[in-house]
Amino acid sequence: MAFALARAASSRASHWSVKSFHSSSTSLHGVKHVGVLGAGQMGLGIALVAANVSKLPVLLLDTNEAQLNKGMKFMDSLLKKDIAKGRLTEAQAEETRSRVKTTQKMADFSNVDFVIEAVSENPALKANLFRDLAQATPKHAILASNTSSISITKIAAAAKGREEQVIGMHFMNPVPVMKLVEIIPGLATSNDVLRTTKDLAVAMGKTCTVSQDVPGFVANRLLMPYINEAIIAYETGIASKEDIDTTMKLGTNMPMGPLTLADFIGLDTCLAIMKVLHEQLGDTKYRPSVLLNKMVDAGWVGKKSGRGFYVY
Repeated sequence: MAFALARAASSRASHWSVKSFHSSSTSLHGVKHVGVLGAGQMGLGIALVAANVSKLPVLLLDTNEAQLNKGMKFMDSLLKKDIAKGRLTEAQAEETRSRVKTTQKMADFSNVDFVIEAVSENPALKANLFRDLAQATPKHAILASNTSSISITKIAAAAKGREEQVIGMHFMNPVPVMKLVEIIPGLATSNDVLRTTKDLAVAMGKTCTVSQDVPGFVANRLLMPYINEAIIAYETGIASKEDIDTTMKLGTNMPMGPLTLADFIGLDTCLAIMKVLHEQLGDTKYRPSVLLNKMVDAGWVGKKSGRGFYVY
């Protein structure tokens, strides 16, 4: 990485770096042990912030051992950079690193209080994972999804008997740097779960906004059509990719151009979100660009693959 429940919702009402500080709200959330599902860039960032900022023990789960090892090496490199820049002492970095454990078995989530799922934007995959999480986690545990576009109510329906404890917790990338967490209660989400999720996000050093459970929520409901329209402008020859990006950077004061931003997000992620918007809202203005589809088919998905609109 959304929004008929307005009354219910209102009543419930550039580079990576690690920042370390203690939040005065840490004692409010009541969470003692966090589980993070998925050791990709988002999951690793969430685990790092939970361990470093809110000082909580974290269990990072990924069925792919190589991905787990890659993620932990990346965490080590981030901590070393912050030591070198004087943001952390070696002792503080070691304390943070010691709080993060890894596993390949969901059964090891039997003692966590709060799980944050951070896998790819695949509705079927998330449904299967939340079905399993409902069985593997303690009955009191809150089950949060980092989805950027998929219905929380639909995800919660897979967690039979635990629907009140499912909520959306949409972090922005890169997690240690970006200040916002977009929180999305589903139709069944309880007020207590919403409150605890807000408190935990604040303890992680984040500012919270609350969105209704509609496709794309707020951030991607606005951002993805903007990126998609930029791709269409390039596809139809309105301007070069460099001129599109420069126009938006210098003409509208955006920190980076839309095509560069798409590369950093991942074109596969952009396409997945646009498909959700198009399918669930049924409006042709959300139709994914033909070029976006072709680039994903080619494997040119942006910075992570070495090639997108630009070569990395």
